[in-house]
Amino acid sequence: MIDTHSHIYSEEFDADRAEVIARAKAVGVEHVVLANVDSATLEPMRELAQAYPDFCSMAVGLHPTSVTADYHAELERVESELKRGGYVALGEIGIDLYWDETFKLEQIRVFEQQLQWSIDYQLPVIIHTRKAFAEVFASLSKFKGAGLRGVFHCFGGGIEEAKKAVSLGFLLGIGGVVTYKNSHLSEILQEIGVDSLLLETDAPYLSPVPYRGKRNEPQFMLETARTLSTTFQLSVEKIDEITTKNAKKLFNIR
Repeated sequence: MIDTHSHIYSEEFDADRAEVIARAKAVGVEHVVLANVDSATLEPMRELAQAYPDFCSMAVGLHPTSVTADYHAELERVESELKRGGYVALGEIGIDLYWDETFKLEQIRVFEQQLQWSIDYQLPVIIHTRKAFAEVFASLSKFKGAGLRGVFHCFGGGIEEAKKAVSLGFLLGIGGVVTYKNSHLSEILQEIGVDSLLLETDAPYLSPVPYRGKRNEPQFMLETARTLSTTFQLSVEKIDEITTKNAKKLFNIR
C-alpha cells in the first residue's frame, strides 16, 4: 500500500515518528507521499524525507488556506523549490472556501500559477478543495489539453463532481471518510470504479473507524482498504494492487 497524502513530518509525530513508520511498514505500507502546506513545513518535511529516502517522497506547494493578500513570497519559495528539484508533485494546492472567502481571488491566482508550474515541470498536482468544486473546475478548464494530471485529495464531492474529475483524467484520493457511517462515499465510488482511486490518510487528520477521533497515521490506511474491499467485493490484496499501481504511475515511484 502507498499512503499518497500524509503529514507525518508535523509536530504531532515528534515523540514517536520512528515507531509510526515501523507500524506502517508492519501492515504493508511501503511508501508515503508527504504533502506540503507552506514555507513553514518545508524543512521538517525535507528532514523526514532525507531520513527515510526509500519510504518517503515529497510534494511542494502552497495550500489554499495559507494564501493571504501577500502571497507572492510564498509562491516564490515554491518556485525556488521546484527549481531545486526532488519533488514528485505540486501539492497540496487548490481552493478552499469552507471557512472564509476573503482571499478567494488570491486563492484562484495562486492555484492557477501552480497548475502552470505543474505543466512546466511535468509534475502531477494534489488538489485540495472544500466548497469550491465549481471554482476548481473553472480553473482546470483554462488548461484543457495541456496535460494536467493528478488527484483530488480527500475527495468529498458528489457523483457529478466525481465523474467530472475522472473525465478530466484525475484520480480520487480516498481516506478515512469512506469508513464513516454517515458517509455516502462508497455508493459514489461504486459508480466510478476502483481503477480511478488512490489510498491516503491525511495523517494526522481524518482517522478511519475504529480510530475516529484519534491521531491518524499511515498504518490505519488498512481500514480504508478493508472498507473499499467490501465496497467493490474485491480482496484487500486486490485493492492494494490496483491503488499501489495507480500511485506508482502518477507519482513516478519506483
